[in-house]
Amino acid sequence: MPEEPNDTATRPSRTPVKHTVFWGSAIALVAFSVWAIAARGQAEYAIGEMVGWVSHYFGWYYILTGTLVFAFVIILAFSKYGKVKLGPDHSKPDFSVFAWAAMLFAAGIGVDLMFYSVAEPVTQYLAPPTGDAETVEAARQSIVWTLFHYGLTGWAMYTLMGIALAYFSFRHGLSLTIRSALYPIFGKRVEGAVGDAVDIAAVLGTVFGVAVSLGIGVVQLNFGLHHLFGLPQNETMQIALIAVAVLMSTASAVAGIDKGIRRLSELNVILAIGLVVYMMVVQGPIDALNKLVLNVGDYATRFATMTLDTMGYNSGADEWMNAWTLFFWAWWIAWAPFVGLFLAKISRGRTIRQFVGAAMIVPFIFTLLFLSVFGNAALNRVRGGDAAFGETTMATPEQGFYTLLSQYPGATFVAGLATFVGLLFYVTSADSGAIVLGNFTSKLSDPTKDASKWMRVFWSVVLGLLTIAMLWVNGVTALQNATVVMGLPFSFVLYLVAYGLWKALRVETYRAEAKKASLHAFLSERSTEAKGPERSWRSRIGRAMSCPSRKQVERYIETTALPAFESVSKELEGQGVEVALHRVDLEDGSPYLELQVGMGTEQYFTYALLGEAAQKPSFAARTVSESDEYWRLTVQLSEGHMDYDVMGYTSTQLISDVLDHYENHLEFLRLSREAPGSSPIPQDNSGFGEPDLPGQAEARDDETVS
Repeated sequence: MPEEPNDTATRPSRTPVKHTVFWGSAIALVAFSVWAIAARGQAEYAIGEMVGWVSHYFGWYYILTGTLVFAFVIILAFSKYGKVKLGPDHSKPDFSVFAWAAMLFAAGIGVDLMFYSVAEPVTQYLAPPTGDAETVEAARQSIVWTLFHYGLTGWAMYTLMGIALAYFSFRHGLSLTIRSALYPIFGKRVEGAVGDAVDIAAVLGTVFGVAVSLGIGVVQLNFGLHHLFGLPQNETMQIALIAVAVLMSTASAVAGIDKGIRRLSELNVILAIGLVVYMMVVQGPIDALNKLVLNVGDYATRFATMTLDTMGYNSGADEWMNAWTLFFWAWWIAWAPFVGLFLAKISRGRTIRQFVGAAMIVPFIFTLLFLSVFGNAALNRVRGGDAAFGETTMATPEQGFYTLLSQYPGATFVAGLATFVGLLFYVTSADSGAIVLGNFTSKLSDPTKDASKWMRVFWSVVLGLLTIAMLWVNGVTALQNATVVMGLPFSFVLYLVAYGLWKALRVETYRAEAKKASLHAFLSERSTEAKGPERSWRSRIGRAMSCPSRKQVERYIETTALPAFESVSKELEGQGVEVALHRVDLEDGSPYLELQVGMGTEQYFTYALLGEAAQKPSFAARTVSESDEYWRLTVQLSEGHMDYDVMGYTSTQLISDVLDHYENHLEFLRLSREAPGSSPIPQDNSGFGEPDLPGQAEARDDETVS
């Protein structure tokens, strides 16, 4: 291949665009925004008619879907598949527990938490869906409904998408997109129209879902600035706020996850906790804790009946369902691809059980504290006789949060802090959305990388434009109605994702069965070799007690391992099999030897040896230097690090180890291929022939042997 000219060789590579997904979704969203702005009345009427049709015919479907997704995720966590890692078996988490939990919380919850923490409990208390208003039961029910709408069911939808995306991307090498989760169902057809349609539905749902949070955030922040500084409260001011927020979210999105979103998320959580602690202190910590415990108990005992409550016997309940449960469920569904992809990117190396536990419990604990403390403070004020506060909160929900704060000490400072926290919520949601939308519409060969910067800027602007358009139509109500409609198409994808994930996880059992099937032969071979002249019991003791140096490991690779690999490679090529052999040095200088065997369209076989430094044990008898470290030569397979040392194996023993794992891989492919109702998961084999370097490291010297 001719060399690139020098002037282009130094240019940064551009991430390819998924043209059908990008242009299809971008044109549809821009056209919709322009139509909503230009034909305000027509757009309002059309959206209202559509939401009425969806709620009438599919209200039960939304309720059922939320329950089934919750049940599926819980079953998955407690099943034998819960131990499966979202990545290779040797992978480690990229973030600390606190940083991970902070991003889980802040990316999945926006400024709307502040909006509804006061507005919903007051509204449900004054106008409950069942029973009499303004009673003790109405007060308990109001908090439970709020927790229910922000609770485990919604986080289960995020969790399902996050598991599927992380599993197929980090464990099977597929692209970090929704279509990858459908591979076990549609096979290679996901690279065509089927996959494009799924990704477009994900993009549209994500944009409308994020726009709801941003629209609510702008209305909330506008009133906060009016409350603090007397700034005007109108559409012009809201457009200006959106413009400022777009600039901030663009800067954060361009900075990336580690530098931008991670730091904002951690700061956001700390400040949000500070608001909760302040509210607990000023309203009375004993009262707050009593009601918190009661709220948890009510939620736990009433959840089973609430989760399938379609209010089929309540005449006139359609309006309440549209405004609350159906809206929230559609909102969670619309956010599922966005938050799911973001959660997947930050959860590589976690097991499915860890992911389910953290993604559903950690954010919900934050949410529970926030909603219970602020919700009960608002109820205390209404029940204490402040009817005007209740009426104002129902009529203009964005005023409820700030009006509540105004009665406590340090109200101005706390209101300013709340406004800053709300802005951080807004920016975190917007920049996360821009990054995820860019990834959805780009062809990313490496799931740890993000879309081009211009793509993130584009989606930041589109989010701002759509938010302006929907606020122009009919404010927050239009955003809620649009979400109920746009969440419907993607809800069908959730079922496909769950089915594809379950089929793929069944393949994991075939790999385990294949290992068991070859275990007896594996041990028999080792026993026979151990008795032979090449491996006496004395040499075995010597190898076990030795602590070789790096030079000895490198010499062993060149004189024993490489010739053994070449012998296997030559024999396989003679059988008509495609083979690639690599001897490289990693970025840190560690020696690496790898054998790849092609399997057509199925997952190719990889057997590699990696030199690793280790702490010298205190019982070491044979030392090669005064250093405190020695070197091991560990085995790496395509499914992960095997963590055993082959340094000192003879050529025959090393070849036997390669063939043991090769036969195990063939058995795994056979079982997964022949199982009823199953099909092998296609591997992204575009990298065959290139070294699969551990940890995404770069090679310094790549000498392709064959």
